[in-house]
Amino acid sequence: MIKRRNSKQISIGNVKIGGGAPVSVQSMCNTDTRDIAATVRQIKEFSEAGCDIARLAVLNKDAADAIKEIVKKTDIPLVADIHFDYRLAIQCIENGIHALRINPGNIGKREHTEKVVNLAKINNVPIRIGINAGSLEKELKNREDLTLAQKMVESAMNHIKILEDLDYDTMKISLKSSDVMTTIEAYRLMAEKVDYPLHVGVTEAGTLKGGLIKSSVGIGTLLAEGIGDTIRVSLTENPVEEVYAGWGILKSLGLREKGINFVSCPTCGRTQIDLIGLAKKVEEKFKNVDLPITIATMGCPVNGPGEASHADYGIAGAIGEGYIFKKGEIVKRVPESELLDELEKIIKIDYPQLMK
Repeated sequence: MIKRRNSKQISIGNVKIGGGAPVSVQSMCNTDTRDIAATVRQIKEFSEAGCDIARLAVLNKDAADAIKEIVKKTDIPLVADIHFDYRLAIQCIENGIHALRINPGNIGKREHTEKVVNLAKINNVPIRIGINAGSLEKELKNREDLTLAQKMVESAMNHIKILEDLDYDTMKISLKSSDVMTTIEAYRLMAEKVDYPLHVGVTEAGTLKGGLIKSSVGIGTLLAEGIGDTIRVSLTENPVEEVYAGWGILKSLGLREKGINFVSCPTCGRTQIDLIGLAKKVEEKFKNVDLPITIATMGCPVNGPGEASHADYGIAGAIGEGYIFKKGEIVKRVPESELLDELEKIIKIDYPQLMK
């Protein structure tokens, strides 16, 4: 059992962050926010995959205008990602956004920050202070007495002070780097300094394969230490994959349970079927099915049912055919081409709610 860090709790829409609430999964739309239909469609895909919170880039007034309709047409909390222009933050709050990602030290005069904070207070809109290792303040970049992680924390503390001086504490903090160890160090340091909830992620992690590795190591390490209240797996990929990856990390650590647990054996010389292709098809077929069961895809009947006896259902391949098993017991033998369909039929007998 992971002992999680104690943090204050905030709410983004109907999702609670910190204070013992479940670690939430976030992603960010890659659509043009001004394209309302495309953005709504992607947010709905996020929601179906299990996303708790979606972030939108707000580049200009037209994008901020679109927020009003997008909020009406979607069912998960939305965060407006804004840089520099306080007027866009005000516009998004007025249009019903649930949270902001904006650094108070980067939006100009103190009076501008006050306007944003006062409106955020009235509308119960939290602010995420997001520190990126690649865009630190010039005076911090030149500090040779601090590590990069320490510079990131120093930057965050400067932004936090601005909000605290305005009697505002409904915030969460992120400190992201493309370097995994820098990211881990920064969050560890920050976790000791403040009790605000932390949004954890490795930024610019890379494409699907490399990004998954970096994110799993970085996010997984911190979550295993109890650090992190909400996460985003950043991937150069269809962002819905970020949602599946986020859930995978949480499930592997026992922090949240949702959907099916997939297991499959590595290939070896005993494998006589297209195990790789079959395992992918099984995962794809059931990826959005929210059942607390384990499905195994195993390469051969020699060890398959036994090694996967903990699985609720599974397939064990043979030569041009395979066996369907439940709880380690073989229940049916079918040709290879029919394995997936037969597996689905057997599961639907036990779980008729899967029938469309």
